[in-house]
Amino acid sequence: MAVIVIALIFQRNLFSVVVLAGIYSFLMATVLVALDAVDVAMTEASVGAGISTVLLLGALHLCGGEEAKPLQRGWLPLAVTLVIVGALVYGTLRLPAFSDPHAPIHTHVVPRYLEQGPKETGVPNVVTAVLASYRGYDTLGETIVVFTAGIGVIALLRRRRRDKDGR
Repeated sequence: MAVIVIALIFQRNLFSVVVLAGIYSFLMATVLVALDAVDVAMTEASVGAGISTVLLLGALHLCGGEEAKPLQRGWLPLAVTLVIVGALVYGTLRLPAFSDPHAPIHTHVVPRYLEQGPKETGVPNVVTAVLASYRGYDTLGETIVVFTAGIGVIALLRRRRRDKDGR
């Protein structure tokens, strides 16, 4: 995955960028399967490697295949990116180790969801109870974002088609 990211950085051909991004999404889906997050892996494979790649290829067809050369060096964006990466790394230093049984999520949150979830929500499946009840507003927000993005893509493609036909 790191090799693909490095290759993405140095690409100027936008078709290669789209293909490499699709490969990266597919590899990320395989990592998620290895981490036993099959539901997230299926979403990554369908949205990241599937739909996003198709939409980007469609956009590429409309705008051309070569990236325009920048007018100046991007030192400010590079500096901002490095600061953000540093802040994210610093923020993860004190996190518990992966799958630590004594992490707060395993000592407080998970037992409550497993014991009280069916009684509080009326849903026997714990995953469904968490997504639909405990995190219902979050799930609704994610659905609205995906719906809005889909409507935006449809509006852009529809507008482009009208301009091409001369209407």
